[in-house]
Amino acid sequence: MDTLEAIKSRRSIRHYDPTHELTDSEERTLFEHAILSPTSFNIQNWRFVVVKDTEQRSKIRQAAWDQAQVTDASLLIVMTADVKAWDKEPARYWKDASKEVGELMVGMMGPFYEGKEQLQRDEAMRSVGIAAQTIMLSAKSLGYDSGPMIGFDADQVAEIINLPADHTIGMIIVVGKKTTDAFPKPGQLPFDEVVIQDSF
Repeated sequence: MDTLEAIKSRRSIRHYDPTHELTDSEERTLFEHAILSPTSFNIQNWRFVVVKDTEQRSKIRQAAWDQAQVTDASLLIVMTADVKAWDKEPARYWKDASKEVGELMVGMMGPFYEGKEQLQRDEAMRSVGIAAQTIMLSAKSLGYDSGPMIGFDADQVAEIINLPADHTIGMIIVVGKKTTDAFPKPGQLPFDEVVIQDSF
């Protein structure tokens, strides 16, 4: 599917065929494209927790106000990020670059993030958001639907997936074969209200 068409036709879906499964190849394709998403300093700080265990998914459904898509969708992905990825062997993010470029970028990373807790969290959320859109558009191009979710108790989900203390949850994404269309689009804001030239 054409990228622009995927963007236009992607909708957030809530109802999925619980009997449908993605093939291993389709699932791998989703994540191979997700990890091509850009991250600051190439830190690749996203961590995709694919929950397949039915008991775990049932627990997450309870933590997500009993939303059926949590258990019915073919894939349940808890989109997390390592907030401290910038400080974990950062040279590995630049291992294939020239020595000069690698040393420059790694040398900048520490001073940029160190001691800036809000910036570190913001970076994690930026990375998760970009990767989430990549997954959803990739799913659409494969003929599947998806839905981003923030309606859940993050602390409970963190406990269920044993989230490390230095990681954060950005959102949950479900992917699968829809059984019901989304509601009609509720309305877009005017183009000129959201696209501002030069300054407000």
